[in-house]
Amino acid sequence: MRAITVRDREAGITGLSLEDLAPPHAAENDVVLRVHAAGFTRGELDWPAPWTDRAGRDRTPSVPGHEVSGVVKELGYGTTGLTIGQRVFGLTDWTRDGALAEYVAVEARNLAPLPADIDHTLAAALPVSGLTAWQALFDHARLTAGQTVLIHGAAGGVGSIAVQLARAAGARVIGTGRSTDRDTVLDLGAHAFLDLEADRWEETGQVDVVFDVIGGEILDRSAALVRAGGTLVTIAQPPTARPEDGRALFFVVEPDRDRLGDLAERLRDGRLRVRIGAVRPLAEAVDTLTTKERVPGRTIIRVAED
Repeated sequence: MRAITVRDREAGITGLSLEDLAPPHAAENDVVLRVHAAGFTRGELDWPAPWTDRAGRDRTPSVPGHEVSGVVKELGYGTTGLTIGQRVFGLTDWTRDGALAEYVAVEARNLAPLPADIDHTLAAALPVSGLTAWQALFDHARLTAGQTVLIHGAAGGVGSIAVQLARAAGARVIGTGRSTDRDTVLDLGAHAFLDLEADRWEETGQVDVVFDVIGGEILDRSAALVRAGGTLVTIAQPPTARPEDGRALFFVVEPDRDRLGDLAERLRDGRLRVRIGAVRPLAEAVDTLTTKERVPGRTIIRVAED
């Protein structure tokens, strides 16, 4: 099969290449998918998982990209709940080969059925962004109706979904980003927008929840915005600055079949929008993913046509 691989940790994203690999086989409780579309998370090659297995052994060449939408082609021993030919989407294991390939092996529990009227391209943009946004806001920060949440990077893949989910939950939403993101963030449902470069965003007043996807100085400065009993939650790095009388936590997204199904229904009936910036074939994936050009919205690699 054709696949995008990495072999050199020092090279990082510039070391992506397209090559031929042996196709995977389904282990116990696995399925093998014919990949139709895949998503790649910027920064995932900075993590240990693409380079070593759980025992710390080198596992290169490895295939990145852990958001997948495709069709079940093979069932492993003991696999239940899915059938050959079924359309599914989900999040693949970080420590196994990912979805930038014609076939991928995935634990069945990490996949959810994909309705026939949702395109694989849209589905592949949903798992990491959708699950991260949900888990940050509701599982970790316990956001409820009537509270105020400030979402950094509100026009990005995760932030744009977080804005919509928070607004739908009845929260007051403040989004931040570059000045060029203002109209996008407000159109997604934010009540207010703050320019991280030009506005004095610390003067906005205290909020119940800050959701950070940026890290660094932005994360540190955000601690002072959290009111007593509130939560600062981030996916960028473990926080060093903490709210005076609140919580601060860092987390990594986890698979969740039931939540994926809920997100798909929201997408299907128009309650949720996914921002797709570019769709490129697997043959162009290396050039597409290594470009320095900023593309608004997610870049998705289409591996096979429906």
